[in-house]
Amino acid sequence: MSRSTQWYVHRLRRMTPEEVITRVGDQLRQVRWAERQVRPGDAWIPVGALHPRRAIASPVARAARVLIAPAAARRLVAAADRLPASDWEVLGTPRPDVLDPDWFRDPVTGTRAPDAALAFRIDHRDESVTGNVKSVWELSRHHHLTVLAAAWWLTDDTRYADVVAAQLRSWWGANPFLSGIHWTSGIELGVRLTSWVWIRRLLDDWPGVADLFEDNPQALAQLHWHQEHLAAFRSRGSSANNHAIAEAVGRLAAACAFPWFAESEGWRREATRDLERALAANTFPSGINRELATDYHRFVTELGLVALVEAEAAGHPLDDATRSLLVRSLDAAAALLDSTGRAPRQGDGDEGRALLLDDPDDDPWGVLLACGAGVLGACEWWPPVSPGVMSTLLGAVAPASVVAERPEVAPAAFEDAGLHVLRTSPTDGPEIWCRCDGGPHGFLSIAAHGHADALSIEVRHDGVDLFVDPGTYCYHGEPEWRSYFRSTRGHNTVEVDGEDQAREAGPFMWAEHADAVVDGVDPGPDGAQVWAAHHTAYARLDAALCHDREVLLDGTVPRLIVTDTLTGSREHRQRMSWHLGPDVTAELLDGVAELSWVGRNGELQHGHLRLPYALEWSAHRGETDPPLGWYSPRFGSRVPTTTLVGEGSFTGTLTLRTVLDLPRTHPRPHRTEPEPVGIALGDRD
Repeated sequence: MSRSTQWYVHRLRRMTPEEVITRVGDQLRQVRWAERQVRPGDAWIPVGALHPRRAIASPVARAARVLIAPAAARRLVAAADRLPASDWEVLGTPRPDVLDPDWFRDPVTGTRAPDAALAFRIDHRDESVTGNVKSVWELSRHHHLTVLAAAWWLTDDTRYADVVAAQLRSWWGANPFLSGIHWTSGIELGVRLTSWVWIRRLLDDWPGVADLFEDNPQALAQLHWHQEHLAAFRSRGSSANNHAIAEAVGRLAAACAFPWFAESEGWRREATRDLERALAANTFPSGINRELATDYHRFVTELGLVALVEAEAAGHPLDDATRSLLVRSLDAAAALLDSTGRAPRQGDGDEGRALLLDDPDDDPWGVLLACGAGVLGACEWWPPVSPGVMSTLLGAVAPASVVAERPEVAPAAFEDAGLHVLRTSPTDGPEIWCRCDGGPHGFLSIAAHGHADALSIEVRHDGVDLFVDPGTYCYHGEPEWRSYFRSTRGHNTVEVDGEDQAREAGPFMWAEHADAVVDGVDPGPDGAQVWAAHHTAYARLDAALCHDREVLLDGTVPRLIVTDTLTGSREHRQRMSWHLGPDVTAELLDGVAELSWVGRNGELQHGHLRLPYALEWSAHRGETDPPLGWYSPRFGSRVPTTTLVGEGSFTGTLTLRTVLDLPRTHPRPHRTEPEPVGIALGDRD
């Protein structure tokens, strides 16, 4: 059985009967639509009835330029100037061809994806056919062109607009309806439509804009084809994650901004309905995204804000429930950040953007919060945000509508998501920040972007990673690395009998889930915080097998104590991993690791890590057979780091205690080490 066939078998098993029926309908529609394919070089058929007077429905006034923060404008223009110099990266890969790209070539493998084949017959999961398909798709989201369009809007320099026009004409001509790789994934069409809306909006005063868009048969055909395709082939059932939201946002933005077609009003109503339903389905009541992948929380919240602005500008605002949900998502995003403004790294992350109107190197979380503050208002406890180009432009298109009822303090517990942040008080010195994972494995039956990381923790000292989540690194092309970065051994938790907590069934699918349950979050002695949770994902190996974890954070010592209890009915091998941050060095001797790192103040800091004595400990760094000791700072990049691994066996019950002592910045009265504070583990639903 081929890998692709195996994937389809596993995928079918994760579907409900209703979803199977829906997908059969999609397959029949693909058969009917195949005869509508337009091949490169074919004459294009007019798209039908068009509004006689066409223009962008919601332009942004040039007078708004005075509202842009000068520093943000300078960074944006400097980024745009990197494009003519061919100094551009996409997903960590240099794109020296960015001024004249081959829209089908994968810069990672050199493979050229199909450009003329019927999209429905292209297996985009087969790297021998497409290369690294994400690298092929990414440039065609046209984020680099929104940067250029914004630079023109700021400067009136026609060089930027000329490049945008040339590349759009190139892309439109090379990608007629249903031909090639760029018609194979709905999320790509949705994000691309959003980019086109903003390119047209920002070029509104450019003399050539009408010839490029509303009077251009190619542009009109592409806008119609994209919306028609997304209306017909939606991500549904087990695929209705962030893809469904991005598709609906693209449809909504295009229908609102380009109401030029007979179908536009129907498309708008349908897209609004789909978006409101998808956002509600993808979000816990607390505001946390159900994929439990923090970077996708940011991406989906950003998509929602863009849609909110487009709908408001068109005079068809989203409903109050959706507005309230986006407020909770924004507040959750702000609450998760550490004292330096860095977000957690739970689950997958590929740096996806709903829209790019700032320097690509600007912190995307800062951009999100600035946009949120401008559109919906900020809480007093939010970290300071600096308005950028995108946040100012969103506000210019749809004036801010501040929501009054907000939490008075930053929430630390998101119980429905099993996500908790323990952090020390500012009075205790540099912040110790600890994210604890005790929730579901991921979203929907395939949990596409979840990792096998139940009970894993991340720990930072004054923003420096001590115990680090490894990140994502890749999606396609390197299956061994894809598996490692989302494996149990790749996270700060415990692996049993050499198996992941969940069984992998493909790069975006799990055959089984590893759900965890939080047992309690309580105050400990003298203001310490205690979190406790458990999971039984290894019950497939032994019905009695359970992993309990308790984390105690005491900022006054300061100290972090992690107590793990493994219970089973027969002998098992276990392996505990502590992945240190890339800036941390470790000297391991007899189960004790002396840690060193340079703090944000430039001074050398030290930590003392006492590891469970019942295990045999070893240090690993940058190993490849198999992968171990790696950290991915961003998608497409990996660097070696130190991983401490403890191995042993147990029968019955084994308790393991890890103690991390951290530096103090000023003298405090001597205190004895606090005893672990137990949380009742017996009463479980």
